[in-house]
Amino acid sequence: MTTSVPQSPTDDENKSFDLNLQHGHKDLVQAIAFNAYGDRCATGSVDGKIRVFNRHRDGTWRLCDTWSAHGGEVVELQWLPSTIYPNLIASLGIEGWFRLWAENPSAAPGRRFCAARSVNGRPAFDTRSARSPYRSFSMKHNEETRQTYLALLATDGRLTVYENDQPENLAEYALFDEFSICPKPSRGEEVSFRVRFDPNPEPCYTALRAGVPSDALGLVVAGMNSVKVYRTREISLESFGAKTQQKEFYLAVEITGHRGLVRDVAWAPGNIRGYDMIATACQDGYARVFRIDTPYSDNDGKSWSASHLLKPDTRAHKEASAKDDGNTPGPGSNNHHPHHHHQMSSTLSASLA
Repeated sequence: MTTSVPQSPTDDENKSFDLNLQHGHKDLVQAIAFNAYGDRCATGSVDGKIRVFNRHRDGTWRLCDTWSAHGGEVVELQWLPSTIYPNLIASLGIEGWFRLWAENPSAAPGRRFCAARSVNGRPAFDTRSARSPYRSFSMKHNEETRQTYLALLATDGRLTVYENDQPENLAEYALFDEFSICPKPSRGEEVSFRVRFDPNPEPCYTALRAGVPSDALGLVVAGMNSVKVYRTREISLESFGAKTQQKEFYLAVEITGHRGLVRDVAWAPGNIRGYDMIATACQDGYARVFRIDTPYSDNDGKSWSASHLLKPDTRAHKEASAKDDGNTPGPGSNNHHPHHHHQMSSTLSASLA
């Protein structure tokens, strides 16, 4: 019997990914980010400049654009999904300015990002905190609803989340939620803050089984030496007798065990495994990987079918609304009830993987 050995692919068909570029910055590079396809790279330097490189078919990286984005060090960069047109780069400077840069593909090299959708090289959108400078940010785009979320974490431990439902209008962001994730650090104390969105399109299937909405957002936040995971849930607000639904973040689990400032956090994609994975880098010299499980009841009357996991339970929602209506005090009642209620949410458990 003879066997045929398949022919080895040519070099053109099997290009290895090799990032070996001369970035050209005149100072230290503090931030780097790749787009979703891995063929575009953005670097941010201490001198406040951002440089964008494109990977060509021959495997070489060539400079596409460079511009002065901040008055000081560029601390974080992020590409938004390529499904949003035009291409967008988000940046955060040490001075606390968050800026969003839009590319104009028809512009000449060197003017594609700093002049697109702006006047005199201004960004398409920028914001800063009036109280304390922002130190970390994260963005997430929902392909189905076309909503974009922006989370900004300031040095006073205040987390602010904005929402945009029109990708064509980059300058319109509405406040989604705002709360403190840790006590405000003392004056002169060394600080460390990081925030990252759950990169998965929806929660893992065990979380859906436990009652987490399929459109719930997830955030992992590192504030000083603590790490916390937040999720969103719907609450009912009553104003002048009319009830409305809106979302808010709640603390799902606090990850303990760090013996120093937490320098970085990462939320792993691929939660099809049924649980989430979160990694942390701590000042104590350890990198830790945690498994995040969402407990559920085997006697909840549900199955693992998509109809049970993804379909909203309208009957339960109506029953909860009816119960709230029944508990509404009359005009002569002395009982004080809050104007909104919180639906029951599942608790998470974190363990070292």
